[in-house]
Order: sequence, then C-alpha cells, then structure tokens
Amino acid sequence: MPGALPEGEPVPRDGSLPAAARRAVGAGGFGVYVHVPFCASRCGYCDFNTYTAAELGGGASRETYAETVLAELALAARVLGDTPPPRVDTVFVGGGTPTLLPTDDLARILDGIDRTWGLAADAEVTTEANPESVTPESLKELRAAGYTRISLGMQSAAPGVLAVLDRQHSAGRATAAALEARDAGFDHVNLDLIYGTPGERAEDFAASLEQVVAAGVDHVSAYALIVEEGTRLAARMRRGELAYPSDDLAADRYLAAEAALDAAGFSWYEVSNWARGEAARCRHNLLYWTGGDWWGLGPGAHSHVGGVRWWNVKHPTAYARHLAAGESPGLAREVLTPDEAHMEDVMLRLRLAAGLPLEVLDEGGRSAARRALADGLLTADGYAAGRAVLTLRGRLLADAVVRDLLP
Repeated sequence: MPGALPEGEPVPRDGSLPAAARRAVGAGGFGVYVHVPFCASRCGYCDFNTYTAAELGGGASRETYAETVLAELALAARVLGDTPPPRVDTVFVGGGTPTLLPTDDLARILDGIDRTWGLAADAEVTTEANPESVTPESLKELRAAGYTRISLGMQSAAPGVLAVLDRQHSAGRATAAALEARDAGFDHVNLDLIYGTPGERAEDFAASLEQVVAAGVDHVSAYALIVEEGTRLAARMRRGELAYPSDDLAADRYLAAEAALDAAGFSWYEVSNWARGEAARCRHNLLYWTGGDWWGLGPGAHSHVGGVRWWNVKHPTAYARHLAAGESPGLAREVLTPDEAHMEDVMLRLRLAAGLPLEVLDEGGRSAARRALADGLLTADGYAAGRAVLTLRGRLLADAVVRDLLP
C-alpha cells in the first residue's frame, strides 16, 4: 500500500491498540477475516500464504488449527476489552482451502466469533472452497452451521487452461459444485475466473462465461492473470515454456466478460466483480474497499482497526507458537497518516461503481477528473452528480486514472 513501511513497527506482545483506535472501532462496519493456510497441492500461479502437508512438516497441523484460531480470537477480545465493536457484519473464511478443515471446525470458529462479539442478524458469512474439496453433504453441513455465502475457485472451463494453472479439479466440477451449493441452501454463490492464461483462446473464455451463467450463480469475480515472482508459472515463463500474458488480450477478455455478464443480468459493482442485484454483492469485500474495520485471524492475516493496520507472522508454526505463549502473533503494524488514508480511499473507491466524490480531491485531482471526463474515462452522469465514476474504457485504465487523480 502507498506509504507503508516495508517492516512496519513492532506489535506489542499483548497486541494492545492505541485508545483512539479502540474508540473508533466499527464506525464504518466491522468484519472478521479467518485465514486457513492449507492446500492439498500448490497451484503454479499462486503466491498466497499457503502450505501443503509436505511444506508444513511436523510443526503445525489441520487437526489443531481451529483451537489456535480460537486462541487468537480470545486475544482479540482482550485487546478490544470494554470497547468492543458493534455486532459482526461480515465473516470471510479464506485461504488456502478452508474446506480442507472438517466442517465441525469451521462451525466452531464461526460459533467462537458469535460468542465473542455477536453476529448481526443479517450477517454475511462466506467461505472460499476449491470445487473438489466439497460434497453435497459437506455443503449442507456448512449451511446448517451458519455459512450463507460460498466462493468457488473455478478459474476456467477449459481443461488445457486448468492444466497450465495446475488446478486439480475437472473442467465441469466447479459449476457442479455451484449447483450443489444452491441445493444446499446457500443464499449467495460466487465463481472465480482467471483470464489471460497462456494458451487460453477467446472461445475458451467464452465457454467459461457460458458455464458460469448456466450454473445460476449470483456473483462472479474475474481477474487477469498476474505472474508473481517465485511461482512455478513465473519460472516456466522465464524458461520460455510459456508466453507472458498480454495486456491487449487481457483487455479483450475483460470486454468479453462485461458483455456476457451484462447480457445475463449481472452488473459490475467493482472493477473485477459482478453481481445479480445489490443483495448479491460481497459485503465483506465492500468493507475493505470503503474503509471499514476488520480483525484478521490466522497466519499472515492482515487487520485494520481505527486507522491501525497490522499483519501476523506468516508461518503456521510460528503463529501457533506465539499464541501458545499467550502473546500476539502480530509481526508488525503501521498507523496510517491522513495522507495515506486519503490515498487508499481514492484508490479503492474509484474502482467501485458508486465512484468517488469529487469534493475529496484537491484542485489538481479535480483538474485531472475534468480531463478524464473529456477523454471518456469518467461518466458524464456521474460527474454531473459530483462523482468520479469510471466508464467501461475507464475500467480498463483504472490504475492510470487513479494515478492522475492523486497528488
């Protein structure tokens, strides 16, 4: 993030927060993120903080993970003390592959959050899942435990693309799992897509979009492939085995996604996310994008409370060791300055369909907004209403628009 110190400052051993941060917690909503760092295998493009059984060694295990997360939750309750947040609006369990944990453990973690702070009556509770890691039975158990939303990693319907990405599920398994989730009673179902994979043809992506629509989901996330250093995919590209992604091709894929999803009744509400109506939007992600507060549980998880952001140690063994000693697993933290908070607010809100109030920009930013309007990057209706709202072309150039609007 802009202005972030690479190392941050030390987190107190008891995890304590400044009084001002505790007083402000929940003013813009409050959520809980739970990171589950386990994967059955490592996808070639992934650089997330995840571990296969072989990579973990003997220092951490799935069997004891729920207890460790609950220990951090107890620490969080002590930190917030007599100034707890309002009830929890959203919970998001991500990974990794959360559904590698037994459903009983996922239920215990959710129950622990409810007992600690209380879930709002209409709380959105999401878990991510790989399609091959769920069954009709496990989905029903998750729904009965209180999970209301599931996000399935589809990535593509083309077997060749899945092979390049090192995905383990078959081409049709993701849409089958989405239908099973609907049958299990989930209120909302998301499918994730990745576009721009080497070797992906236009007809491959079109088929993926067709299958997503046919699955009857109410939310779609679609992201251009990003090649991260240190991944198996990056090594293959350096060796010349695969071509690097093309920006022009990625733009074509994005336009194809917008056309297909719009025709099927989806509307974009964030540059990479489409939903069938406002109720289907991911409220937890909107909490991030609009400056809300959240407590991140788990190794490598990030948190934000009252303008203070911190992140936990990354390895599950180190994470468990800190909590066993009764101390915070926080590795480092930073207190955002007003300028840093403003910069992040502009970066994130401009990506939303609601756009950004022009009044928050300085004179240089407002001049840049006028130029962006003239260049067809901002909508005329939004501008007339005092907001910077990206056009379709503006979405393709969102990063450049943000750079121009900032000081």
